Amino acid sequence: MCLLVVAWRTVDGWPLVVGANRDEWLDRPATAVTVLREADPRILGGRDERDGGTWLAVNEHGVVCGLTNRPLPDGPDPTRRSRGRLPLLAAGCRTAEEAVGVLVDEVSDGSYNPAWLLVGDRSSLHHLAVHPDGPAEVARLGPGLHVLENAPLGDPSRKVDHVRAVLERATSAGTPLWEALPGLLRDHTVVEAPDGVHRFADGRERRAATLAPCVHSDGYATRSSALVRMGDDPDGLPQLLVADGPPCSEPYVDAGGLWTRGPSGA
Repeated sequence: MCLLVVAWRTVDGWPLVVGANRDEWLDRPATAVTVLREADPRILGGRDERDGGTWLAVNEHGVVCGLTNRPLPDGPDPTRRSRGRLPLLAAGCRTAEEAVGVLVDEVSDGSYNPAWLLVGDRSSLHHLAVHPDGPAEVARLGPGLHVLENAPLGDPSRKVDHVRAVLERATSAGTPLWEALPGLLRDHTVVEAPDGVHRFADGRERRAATLAPCVHSDGYATRSSALVRMGDDPDGLPQLLVADGPPCSEPYVDAGGLWTRGPSGA
């Protein structure tokens, strides 16, 4: 997952609203949405068919966990555990608070490649920075719009600034956030750097195309997109819409039937 937009306690009637694009190499096999666990609790999300993990997981109690990878100069260390396991562990919990504790314990031995995660439900929202050489950093987030890309939360980012500006313009004009998110996630705008060179937070150069919400680059692109929201009713199931492909060309489809159907959709 390379873009997570989370509105927590800012939309009347919907305490948690999420928009997410997953960017990945085109030759890495994946399923956009499926039943990741059948019960106790039931979990929906995408599945990485190579390593078996996920980039975004949602459970029936309203816990959502998404991650973005921290880019490394030589790529992820293949001797470490797949980061895709972490959202699955989080969504196996009944609350976001519980999930944070599970994740902190899980990564405490430094066996994972670095990543950033957002974990939330109707009651709380948290950010975790997973490091390969130390304990995770955890922060409880307040009400507001939180945007996470492949960079530390809160660090300067033209991508994040653009996302915020697009959504602010839309909502200021009267468009509800839920209706504004699909347009944002389809957006190909790259805000150019003053010197024309795009960089990661650590100063290394990055592909300009990855600065757009919807990415299209040689061999690498936005592979799927998801919209999630939870209503005030604690017994209500999360609403989940998924585009199986870049949202600029693939429609969002309601995946809510998977809350009651089997893993094959039958």
